[in-house]
Amino acid sequence: MKSENILIIGGTGKTGRRVAENLTQSGHNVRAVGRKTNPAFDWENTESYYEALKDMDRAYIVYYPDLAVPGSRDAIKTLTEKALEAGLKKVVLLSGKGETEAEACEDIVANSGLNYTLVRASWFNQNFSEGAFLDFVLDGVVALPMPQAEIPFVDADDIADVVSKVIIDDSYNGQTITVTGPQQRTFKQVVDIMAEASDRPIQFVPISIEEFKDGMRKAGLPDSYVWLFGYLFEEVLGNPDNQEVSYDVDKVLGRPAKDFETYAKQTAANGIWNVKITHSN
Repeated sequence: MKSENILIIGGTGKTGRRVAENLTQSGHNVRAVGRKTNPAFDWENTESYYEALKDMDRAYIVYYPDLAVPGSRDAIKTLTEKALEAGLKKVVLLSGKGETEAEACEDIVANSGLNYTLVRASWFNQNFSEGAFLDFVLDGVVALPMPQAEIPFVDADDIADVVSKVIIDDSYNGQTITVTGPQQRTFKQVVDIMAEASDRPIQFVPISIEEFKDGMRKAGLPDSYVWLFGYLFEEVLGNPDNQEVSYDVDKVLGRPAKDFETYAKQTAANGIWNVKITHSN
């Protein structure tokens, strides 16, 4: 297999660092970029795109914080134009399952003139161990809206393994791969699974979306994040089509997607959920 020069935009994120590890182990030359790397990459500074793309063959694109936010379309359009100018052979875009704005960005990539594969992901397992909901788990109370939503949570390892294959394998050019876990789970179900795996009391408390937003504001999170999570809960989880299970992981990798129980057992064994939060008065 020929060694390729592969750019990972969002190289320290949940999927980016895993893709970088996979491709490096496979003998490819990986350039993982972000705001603090050399060369640096900043979505808000289009001048940074040039150095990141220079001498690259392929790129994995993860837009931060999410393709749903205003400005994503312009940024993706500019990046793909510069990637075409730089002579890249192919790009893979990480997209969100059932996000209208994300689908608009997919169209930009599809019409860019570049070879491409789109990878649409459901909500990540790792939101509970590396992301927004970790503190809730450590605190023992996971208070979230949309308790009725049945979500096919997907593991970041599976996403990364799929991306690592399709970014190199040109038989996936022009395809949209939808990555989910093998089962639908409600928030209460996954909280119960985490509690059992970690052998610690963790309670799920259903709240309204407005209560959740108020909690984010009180925690000092910026309005842009409050809006984004409101959108993801209302528009994405509120759409029954987004709760369907896909078997594309099986088709691409030749093995089943990781279920939430396996993720929870592995995470508990790593000790991530053993830290206790102490509250100051």
